[in-house]
Amino acid sequence: MFEGTPFIADGLHIPSDNPVFITILAVHIVSAFICVVAGIVAMFAKKQPGIHPKAGTIYYWSLLTVFITVTIIAIGRWTEDYYLFILGLISFGSAFMARLAVKGKCQKWSIIHITGMGFSYIILITSFYVDNGKFLPVWKDLSPIVYWLFPSAIGVPIIIRTLLRHPLSRNYFKKS
Repeated sequence: MFEGTPFIADGLHIPSDNPVFITILAVHIVSAFICVVAGIVAMFAKKQPGIHPKAGTIYYWSLLTVFITVTIIAIGRWTEDYYLFILGLISFGSAFMARLAVKGKCQKWSIIHITGMGFSYIILITSFYVDNGKFLPVWKDLSPIVYWLFPSAIGVPIIIRTLLRHPLSRNYFKKS
């Protein structure tokens, strides 16, 4: 679907020079970058109306764009990129469930939201390293298993710490 010649641009390995592929990839990269920044802003913002929900909304819609673009890329290069579709589905699915929990204020919504958004971000970062780690300085010298495990090794303890410190989830754990 995206036949073309692979090339290297500023150290980035691009698998095809097909203009449609390049356009989709550019939208994908920009949207992923927005996700990374908006996710960090949402994580560190005070959990109240204002910055946190605005950054979270930007993260969510940018992540949807990342998922749509990775789906198109994976369909066009299934043999090489099917795993990116799976990771994208897991990441967006986690964010979708987290957002649904907040919108519906279901029981334990704060636990579902914190866990879902946290795992969504971890999978987003994991996807980047799994796909690009072999080309990155320092990372290219590491075992590929590190690309899969490092984001979780950092992110899961942060999620647990957040669950134990957030007033709504902390109160739930005290009741149990």
